[in-house]
Amino acid sequence: MTRAIPRSAIVVTGAMLALALAGCRNAEAPATPQATLATSGVTDAKIAAPGDDEWLSYGRDYSEQRFSPLTQISDTTIGKLGLAWSADLETARGQEATPLMHDGTLYVSTAWSMVKAFDATNGKLKWAYDPHVPRDTLARACCDAVNRGVALYGGKVFVGTLDGRLVALDQSTGKPVWEKVVVPNQSDYSITGAPRIVKGRVLIGSGGAEYKARGYLAAFDAETGAEAWRFHTVPGNPALGFENTAMERAAKTWSGEWWKLGGGGTVWDSITYDPKLNLVFFGTGNAEPWNPAPMGRSGDNLYTSSIVAVNADTGAYAWHFQETPEDRWDFDSDAQITVADLTINGQQRHVLLHAPKNGVFYVIDAKTGQFISAKPFVPVNWATGFDPATGRPAVNPAARYEKGDKPFVGLPGAGGAHSWQPMSFNPKTGLIYLPANIAGFPYAAAKGWKPSDIGFQTALDGAATAMPAITAVRDGAMKATTGALIAWDPVAGKAVWTVAQVGPWNGGTLSTAGNLVLQGNAQGEFVAYSADKGRKLWSFPAQTGIIAAPMTYAIGGQQYIAVLAGWGGVWDIATGVLAHKSGATHNISRLLVFKLGAKGTLPPAPPMAKLVLDPPALTGTPQQVAHGGQLYGRYCNVCHGDAAVAGGLNPDLRHSGALNAAEAIRSVVIDGALHENGMVSFKSALTADDAEAIRQYLISRANEDKALEKARPGAR
Repeated sequence: MTRAIPRSAIVVTGAMLALALAGCRNAEAPATPQATLATSGVTDAKIAAPGDDEWLSYGRDYSEQRFSPLTQISDTTIGKLGLAWSADLETARGQEATPLMHDGTLYVSTAWSMVKAFDATNGKLKWAYDPHVPRDTLARACCDAVNRGVALYGGKVFVGTLDGRLVALDQSTGKPVWEKVVVPNQSDYSITGAPRIVKGRVLIGSGGAEYKARGYLAAFDAETGAEAWRFHTVPGNPALGFENTAMERAAKTWSGEWWKLGGGGTVWDSITYDPKLNLVFFGTGNAEPWNPAPMGRSGDNLYTSSIVAVNADTGAYAWHFQETPEDRWDFDSDAQITVADLTINGQQRHVLLHAPKNGVFYVIDAKTGQFISAKPFVPVNWATGFDPATGRPAVNPAARYEKGDKPFVGLPGAGGAHSWQPMSFNPKTGLIYLPANIAGFPYAAAKGWKPSDIGFQTALDGAATAMPAITAVRDGAMKATTGALIAWDPVAGKAVWTVAQVGPWNGGTLSTAGNLVLQGNAQGEFVAYSADKGRKLWSFPAQTGIIAAPMTYAIGGQQYIAVLAGWGGVWDIATGVLAHKSGATHNISRLLVFKLGAKGTLPPAPPMAKLVLDPPALTGTPQQVAHGGQLYGRYCNVCHGDAAVAGGLNPDLRHSGALNAAEAIRSVVIDGALHENGMVSFKSALTADDAEAIRQYLISRANEDKALEKARPGAR
């Protein structure tokens, strides 16, 4: 950042006057080199106004509406839709990407940040790229080895890798053109989001707000990878000064020593460009750690859990709107941000539509950030109301769990009422089609918590809130945990229709001019609904849960619909028994492509393995089991599931052979015997005695659940 030069120090000659003027630039609007704009292939103009037949950016165009004007596949023809082709993927993790289609080629990223290019008509593989992400990256990546998509520009394909690189690939061959590490370090940061292209630059942020990350959004030249600008979302150490006045203002909303853990506020998903205003809007993540007490954190903690707008050319701050002040519930604002023109109170408004994790649907003026409306779209108990003039929430005193001794069961929970799964907006119906989660989460502050060198840094007590092996408690939690597809009227601030779903964590949506909404679900169905009424019109058994959003394109007068199938993500790996609310499901990672009249079929799904609990007898003391439960809750449950019940992607440790021998689990937890599989050594935080305590806890949990199964066959 250029600093102002005192005029008393300047000798005013022609050359020195130019230097002085350069030095006196507004500190928030630094000079940045101009990018070379693409003149062929995918250009800025094409992203702004793509042809009806193509899908050129994550949300199809800059507005992120995920609406297609194609009508060949419609509410009257959908019954003829069939599988045209499919492609099996070698990455058996959660699949979250939206494919892009340009000039007859379908480009898709998969788990582990791999990229593939297919002939969009028949599925023939044109090329494949593997960035060879080290598998131990999982230890710092929340949550799962997912990737949400690529960007196209000029003759290149861009992908962010889980280990923090930005890679430019040749669009015709898949060979790397350039790559660079774009995160501050490769121990606390990761990338799972899809890059966006704005005026010859590639925009990308990072994940890591559960680790020790300081959030940012950065822009890189598409030709060279050179960094053009970077906007931090939280202030750094005040003793080192601030990059700009936006950071200086933000620091006044923090207390304690927040910077020692980075502060959070990561930009891990939503990035939206508005060419009309030349502004980039992006959402920011939670403050770190979630529990504010250990770091002495208080105040609103700007710019966490906010929408922030910056100048597209310089990255200079324009405005912000904070949706969840003093966030302690992991209510990221990273969900997709949609731009639309709506008539509100008789006036045409250019607005942002946003449904973040906190369960509230916001309408915000795109130019100024002025609050327009805030309406809960699911049950909410962390706030008792919202100021009608400012949108500021009145926080429920019980929700400040760190101030008391009792856990707080928050609605929504940390999984979010709406997370990264994209919503879509249909300008014909005026409705948003929103995948919603209706699920609580128990928050309890850890006592005497200190940061560690590895694992989540949330300062929560995962042992105190673990699901007990009590049938009534589990049944009650299961019953209260559901999902919904909501058709939301953003002007009226209410649902027009709702489709109840068995469980949460269903896929993103696509809306089309053919009066369709398409969505995959956690039960393994790919479903088409009528956009006006929500009537179920068609479905396809995908054999696996679908969490990604579909897209559509046309070639030679034939419309296709494509979706990635593959169950995973945070709900699968972290929520224990609740991960199975929609039924046990395989991860069968595939790209599925449909068209009218097609008759394709999938091979039979492999049978579900039936694991029988057969643990050794408990030999540990109650004190060991309690200590092991505390350690498991802090270091293990985010990957292996709440209360040691895994969702399916990662090993269920109740069935581990390592339970039979102390040296076996020690070799894994302390010595890192499974390092290459992603299970890194925890020796920087745990001792051999700690590993044994975790083993005894797992044995205890396995025996509890074995008894539960014996009492009620089929219970987990």
